[in-house]
Amino acid sequence: MSSLPDTAIPVPTGGPVPAAVPSIADPRMAQLIGKDSHLPAVPPEARTPEALRQRFALPPQWAPEVVREKRFSDRQPTDAAVLVPIVMRPEPTVLLTERTAHLSTHSGQVAFPGGKRDPEDASAQATALREAHEEVGLAASDVQVLGTLPIYITGTAFLITPVVALVDPRAHLNPNPYEVADVFEVPLAFLLDPANHERHSMVWNGVPREWFAMPYQDGDRQRYIWGATAGMLRNLYRFLSA
Repeated sequence: MSSLPDTAIPVPTGGPVPAAVPSIADPRMAQLIGKDSHLPAVPPEARTPEALRQRFALPPQWAPEVVREKRFSDRQPTDAAVLVPIVMRPEPTVLLTERTAHLSTHSGQVAFPGGKRDPEDASAQATALREAHEEVGLAASDVQVLGTLPIYITGTAFLITPVVALVDPRAHLNPNPYEVADVFEVPLAFLLDPANHERHSMVWNGVPREWFAMPYQDGDRQRYIWGATAGMLRNLYRFLSA
């Protein structure tokens, strides 16, 4: 699947903000074309902090499933990074954000903390840690970076490096109310089970598109994880199950 629409990517910080690109109004209305229940889930013993450290220290041969979306913007390519924060609870979770409703792009959608690389950022890791601190108040001292996944290229030409890290569950968060409406956690086991990976398709702006979604029921709320965020999580699944 290589045509996921650009979605749930944080607004870049620093420099001029590019013109907004219209997004799919409600991805839940798109046709469900399948689930991947036939694929094995990542087992519990491979989801522990020590197992994750070992996997990134000695990575297997593997290939990401989602690398590039269909281009639908003529903007110049821009380097960016997101933090994929795995919280080290007895049952590990992934920390995600819900973007505020007033933002010009991807308002109300689920995203990793992250954004555009600033000139002073020495690396993608520096970008991801800086953005996580700016967006949710996560201190770098509470984060242990494990490594990165392959660059994910969005339809609006963001070249995103996912930086995977372990997070101390005692970390204090202070979300930026301008950008972040909510911070929540989803069990890593849920995200690494392809039975929860939906594949959707629709014609958008005259172009057939497909994407992953991982709807998670969080009490009485549904957290609708889709598009680029879900695509990067799918690549994490492929990396850990290789």
